[in-house]
Amino acid sequence: MMISFISGLLASSALSASPVPKEDLMQPPADATRYIIVSETNEHGGEWMWTTENGEVAFRKSQSLRGWITETDAKVSLCDDGVPCDIEIRGVTPNGDAAEILSTHAEGVSWDSGADRGEASIGDGYYLTRGGPQGIFGLFAEYMLQHPETKLLPTGNATLREGPAVHIEDEDGDVHARLFFIDGLQSIPTPVWLDQDGKHLATIDYMGLMREGYQEHFAKLKEVQEAAAAAETEAIAKRFLTAEARAPIIIDNVKMFDADRGIFVDGRAVAVEDGKIVAIAEAGSIEAKDGVRVIDGAGMTLTPGLWDAHKHYSNGYDLLANVATGMTSLRSPGNGTTELVTFAKAQREEKIVAPEIFGTPIIDQKHPLSAQGADLVSSEAEAIAAVRKAAENGLWGVKFYTSMNPDWIAPAAAEAKRLGLNVLGHVPATMRPSEAVKAGYDEVTHLNFIMMEAMPQSVVDISNTAARFEGPAQYAKDVDLDGPVMTSFIDLLKERGTWVDPTIMIFEGSFTYTDAQLAPAYQPYSGTMPAVFERSLNQGGYPLFGNVTREDMQKSYQKMLDLIAKLHENDIPIVAGTDGYGLELVREIEIYEIAGMSKEAALQTATINPARLVGIDNRTGSIAVGKEADMILVDGDVSQDLGALRRVVTVISDGYVMDGDALREAAGFSGMPK
Repeated sequence: MMISFISGLLASSALSASPVPKEDLMQPPADATRYIIVSETNEHGGEWMWTTENGEVAFRKSQSLRGWITETDAKVSLCDDGVPCDIEIRGVTPNGDAAEILSTHAEGVSWDSGADRGEASIGDGYYLTRGGPQGIFGLFAEYMLQHPETKLLPTGNATLREGPAVHIEDEDGDVHARLFFIDGLQSIPTPVWLDQDGKHLATIDYMGLMREGYQEHFAKLKEVQEAAAAAETEAIAKRFLTAEARAPIIIDNVKMFDADRGIFVDGRAVAVEDGKIVAIAEAGSIEAKDGVRVIDGAGMTLTPGLWDAHKHYSNGYDLLANVATGMTSLRSPGNGTTELVTFAKAQREEKIVAPEIFGTPIIDQKHPLSAQGADLVSSEAEAIAAVRKAAENGLWGVKFYTSMNPDWIAPAAAEAKRLGLNVLGHVPATMRPSEAVKAGYDEVTHLNFIMMEAMPQSVVDISNTAARFEGPAQYAKDVDLDGPVMTSFIDLLKERGTWVDPTIMIFEGSFTYTDAQLAPAYQPYSGTMPAVFERSLNQGGYPLFGNVTREDMQKSYQKMLDLIAKLHENDIPIVAGTDGYGLELVREIEIYEIAGMSKEAALQTATINPARLVGIDNRTGSIAVGKEADMILVDGDVSQDLGALRRVVTVISDGYVMDGDALREAAGFSGMPK
């Protein structure tokens, strides 16, 4: 029987102490291999890898991402078979202490990731760290090249498969870059690049970790990687977007959500033909012609397809997963222009299973704290040119960011309005949201920026740093929502018809949790997600800072809920967005109900409201005759439980009828959420 090692490990490890400060972390030697952290427009830090005198593989990471600081190091000892025997990770991330430990002893292996603890016998699998420098994942990819089927610790299985290769000619040395995908880690295949010698070259997602000297090839490798993923998702689309899937149907005997009126109606029958809703009537009253499929909706609810109004997507697999959760439309406030154009075109041409995409690029000032992947500008003229670029590419709007020069907002917004574009965004540092609205914002994203109206000037002045999070965490609890400052601001929002995209679910966990846990947004999906992905979602609250306590943050979160209620009471239009994976969407609208909205009003924020915001409510966003057939059939009574929206039985997108179970399987999920 294995002897428990965890208690001893905790007693002696860094996990029982404060995070190791930056000055006490290892310093890389001059001959360390360096990797650069890059995005399309910026460099954000780096990682170093070297071998210690004791034969350990050492790592050091230093990253600054829009004011969020990561300073970590790690030591990994490899067994003879290449599997990690011992790992120690130290330092600080935006989520707090990075400490994580794996130890091999006579009885087996034990670990503590800060979110989970466990033990296993030696040889039971490859321990995949929950955090730490990304280069550790490079070691795992190198191991998988020799072991393409690998059992994982704490749980799960990974499979490696090879994609295309790219020959890179570079003054630092020519490289044969080989793309691999690892299945089983996330709900989407995880890409990684190795060189001709099987060594880690790059890992690319929305940003990239690139071996120094090759960072200028980030865009090229990203393009190849996305094309490879697109080819796979196009093959998946051919299984779902068929003529048979678009055949006429009748959904009978179902409870229907009338989003236009904001009411649930019992006993409805809805007929779909040629991608449109052609009839809505009493249950049993629509005659089924020969060959028309009838779906019995007893015990289920039919709602308009859901929208995520704040969704940054990565590739076609990501978008497929969104459809599997009931999403038929999304608003992306910040993907790159190329991604927005490419994926929107692929969706229109039915090459991918994806929600309909309405996109806005980010426009930010060239600045050390500028947004990754943004169109960076250094003058008013360049800001206006970036707006014109968005219009020329057929995008829906523009999103300004926190390091923008406030003086450029009004002229750039005026040009956007002239070109028919919506204006939204974060509020630039030194600027209050009321000033942004007066300068031309049609929408303010994230509720913390609404709360910024009442923050001390010391917070407003540096709101392009972590202060945009920490200010509301510290001071929101004391804001008088009925006082002159917030009353005047809410009156302005109402007068201008300004929209708000709260993304409140972000703050639920960050402000209220103490220990690492699976957030309410993800709990219903537990057991259906890939094990590694689910483990990564176990997060604690935002690290305490200064004299701020967890109770302070919890009170500030409650005040943010009160603010949502206040906005709703004053008829400020709200759209539901997650700024996450999309799995969080139902939780977002559940929180609106907790804040005081009716279930009907909360559901409107993810159906008809975003359709109105985007300007296409004449063709989608509600179930009405003549509109596009964008609907979901879910198991349960949504009028009694908004959580039933997660239990997607059928997705109908532009008339294509797709089975929920089949969609979830294709997207990497193993079953229906609870």
